[in-house]
Amino acid sequence: MRAPLLLLAIAKPICGLSRPCCGRRAAVFGAVAASSASVLPATAKDRVTGYPNQYDWEKTLAPGPFLVLRQGGTEPPNSSPLVKEKRAGSFGCVACKTPLFDSAAKFESGTGWPSFASGLEGVEIVESFTGGLLGNELRCYGCGGHLGDVFNDGYLFRGTPAEKTGKRFCIDGAALVFQPADGGEPVSGDGLSKRQYSAPKDVELPAWLQPPKVG
Repeated sequence: MRAPLLLLAIAKPICGLSRPCCGRRAAVFGAVAASSASVLPATAKDRVTGYPNQYDWEKTLAPGPFLVLRQGGTEPPNSSPLVKEKRAGSFGCVACKTPLFDSAAKFESGTGWPSFASGLEGVEIVESFTGGLLGNELRCYGCGGHLGDVFNDGYLFRGTPAEKTGKRFCIDGAALVFQPADGGEPVSGDGLSKRQYSAPKDVELPAWLQPPKVG
């Protein structure tokens, strides 16, 4: 990403529920991805390209989580209820419940996807030679499912935890379930399965994108 507003346009493509998409990195530089097999996910803990046990997961997952976790799809921005989740707690894989992110690492990126400055041990980074420019794919260590991508532009998000780590973990909310620290009911991040989502009118901008206050 070269500028904050450019990030909003290209960091993550929008993909319909009916078909998987090729991911954020390939959408930005499709020609590069198409010309080199190295752009495709390498093995993660000896896993081959693709997402294992796809048939079994299709029986147990709702359409939204299945699209993201098992097919590498991407949800529309602001479609997940977890975008605005600010309570203390933890975020885990909706399929296998592996802990993935702590609420202390979550920040408002303005992109429309849940964003984190760092991940827990349950988050695997699938390295590619374009990772420094286009970002690297993220997968769940427990089930091998696709979570999103990690980008090296955290320093742009002033006043957030990402400024310190230099990383922005851009995650599809449909892959997550949030467990509040106070013991409340878990919250699913799936805003796709029933197609009952629309861009909210009160999209929250991060502090560094908000216009200056007068008076």
